[in-house]
Amino acid sequence: MADSELRARISGSVGEIAKADWDRLAGTDNPFVCHDFLTILEESSSVGPGTGWQPAPIILEDDAGHLLGALPSYLKGHSQGEYVFDHAWADAYERAGGDYYPKLQIAAPFTPATGPRLLMADERSAAPLLQSAMQLLVQNGWSGAHATFVEPRQVELFEQSGWLRREDIQFHWSNRDFASFDDFLATLTSRKRKDLRKERRTANAGISVKALSGDDIKPEHWDAFWLFYQDTGARKWGTPYLTREAFELFGERMGEKLLLLLAYEHGLPIAGALNFVGGEALYGRYWGCLADKPFLHFELCYYRAIDAAIERGLKRVEAGAQGGHKLARGYEPVTTTSMHWITDPGFRAAVADFLEAERHGLAMDRMHLSRHTPFRQIA
Repeated sequence: MADSELRARISGSVGEIAKADWDRLAGTDNPFVCHDFLTILEESSSVGPGTGWQPAPIILEDDAGHLLGALPSYLKGHSQGEYVFDHAWADAYERAGGDYYPKLQIAAPFTPATGPRLLMADERSAAPLLQSAMQLLVQNGWSGAHATFVEPRQVELFEQSGWLRREDIQFHWSNRDFASFDDFLATLTSRKRKDLRKERRTANAGISVKALSGDDIKPEHWDAFWLFYQDTGARKWGTPYLTREAFELFGERMGEKLLLLLAYEHGLPIAGALNFVGGEALYGRYWGCLADKPFLHFELCYYRAIDAAIERGLKRVEAGAQGGHKLARGYEPVTTTSMHWITDPGFRAAVADFLEAERHGLAMDRMHLSRHTPFRQIA
């Protein structure tokens, strides 16, 4: 595949690209880079004008117009909804007289879930895709490009093109071929087993939980969940990222990849958690409640997610960003990776120094956290 046979360009939206062509590159394992998910964000106005997330997918084609590769990328006018925080970088760059925004974000919007960021049928497309992104930065005077939550097998491809690596920590639950939740509990210390059983009993007292997916999710269920989501969004971010229409479209086009858990008390919905189902993982994404019930958050977001992963034979549960409280509930620390290209050489050198020091600190944090998991020590 010679460079002369290729051409790269920015498309105005993922929706301009044929679903079959995009999904042929994106695969089926990760729901957040599929054509349906990304176009739902566009069509529901969750991204686009006025949001600070302007779709700008970079696509690589051959002379015949066949799609060879793509980057799910966005022009960003702020640093919200990314879960990899660069506000200090923006402040420093602007104090030095530069314009940090717009920047190029290669990501699944509002989604701190690891997945492919280089969408391609052949790894030989990686370097031309990344070179195209870097050239666009220089041509347009943009400060940099940031690929967040990059799957491990693609990190080296970014590094080969000179991108800087940044690491962070999330907490994931791993399925060690468990047949039941009790099998999982058997791997914990006696005290932790008792704690988790007590939390589940307390959370489930006086409530019932519906697990819904596909056509079982009705408009009234989305109405209830929208209230929960708005409450959480208002408290965490000020303004919820997704519009009401996005949830309706998720149900219509991705219903079989959803698991919606709704908790009812006295026949009324009081809390809910929305999960996406991938090829190997259950992804916990959104949660909200209108009643303060002890441990209900843990039950819907962590324990029911474990139940669902075991039932489906999935390898892990990714329960979102941050949250050291997950450690005591059997979710273990894992490394997440983002990759960064900084246009200005001086600023790039400063960021590289920062990242080296940050990685050292994170290594110490991971070591400390790994010593405090709730699992029994095997002699």
